[in-house]
Amino acid sequence: MRIWELFQMAMATVRSNPLRTVLTMLGVIIGVSSVITLVSIGQGTSKTIEKQYEGLGTNLLTVNLMGNGRATQLNYDEVMQLESTPGISAIAPTMTRGSTNIKYDRTSESYSVIGTNDRYLDLQKGKMSSGRFLAQADLDYRNHVAVVGSDVAKQFFGTESPIDEEINVNGYMYTIIGVLQSKGSNTNGTSLDSAVLVPLPTMSRDFKLGSIRTAYVEAASGDDVSRVQRILEAYLANKFKSTSGYNIFNSSELISARQSASSSLTNQLVAVAAISLIVGGIGIMNIMLVTVSERTREIGIRKSIGAKRRNILLQFLVEATLISGMGGLIGLIVGVALSLAWPYINPSQETSLSLSVGLYAFLFSALVGVIFGLYPANKASKLKPIDALRYD
Repeated sequence: MRIWELFQMAMATVRSNPLRTVLTMLGVIIGVSSVITLVSIGQGTSKTIEKQYEGLGTNLLTVNLMGNGRATQLNYDEVMQLESTPGISAIAPTMTRGSTNIKYDRTSESYSVIGTNDRYLDLQKGKMSSGRFLAQADLDYRNHVAVVGSDVAKQFFGTESPIDEEINVNGYMYTIIGVLQSKGSNTNGTSLDSAVLVPLPTMSRDFKLGSIRTAYVEAASGDDVSRVQRILEAYLANKFKSTSGYNIFNSSELISARQSASSSLTNQLVAVAAISLIVGGIGIMNIMLVTVSERTREIGIRKSIGAKRRNILLQFLVEATLISGMGGLIGLIVGVALSLAWPYINPSQETSLSLSVGLYAFLFSALVGVIFGLYPANKASKLKPIDALRYD
């Protein structure tokens, strides 16, 4: 018997019980659509992580100083001395004070204040919307000048230019010299859009802060990153007489770590979703066993007029594969639709469709039909014609 004839017979059986067929396919549909949707969300998350870091390049090191005592602290001059180290092109130390009261006229809001130097903007790959960034002279003379994020400028000044206007920062008046272009969150999860940047020595004096907490170190090239990281680790370990008072991360390690965590979570979710395919396969096997029981006399008649065992086996195997394959196709369509619709449901979550994952999910669903349809098909093929004809 030709495969096309078997396919036509299977289609006729499927059409004869549409509700039962749909319910049988439901597990496969849910499994395939879940796999495709979850993988697309996971890949979208990975791409989002890459976008967050791509502006910084892979030659940026972030040094976090966590010590509380004098023996595990560095001041601005000590950090900047490291800039003369071969392989280091620039260093931007920072001091950060979150939720600081900022006032202009009668408006008062809380924003983060970041004290830094003139290298910070280049290292963070930021751009100016208007005005200028901090200059070395601002640090040397401890000028009370500030560069504000786009959200800060909008909050206090709306569509008006804030350049040369004065704002009150923690009780001190600062003159706005520039506005940053909107960029969104940076590598540590904070947003420069809602921050006020001031000269680090000025902030250290006004806020009575003496030590650096974070420093961004740019290596001259990607090839120098590992060597510069070893130099920094050796310097800090010698300075602090300990290796517990600091952490040093490079952007490529952070990308890999976050992508690895995202992939691990996605794989776990996909594994859970794949269980639906197994459950769907069990449902197919159950229905096929019922079908064999219902069509016992038909099997007996076909065998009595010459149908061979392999013909019966193929008939039920094609039917099981057809049901599973149709479920996989519907699940594929539903999964693609959900993946495309998800960014509209959750605008903060990007998705990325993978044709290969969709193909593998569909083929796996067909394979589930073959595996779980094999037992009922084999049982049908082993029925003896006389016993089958006697079946009532």
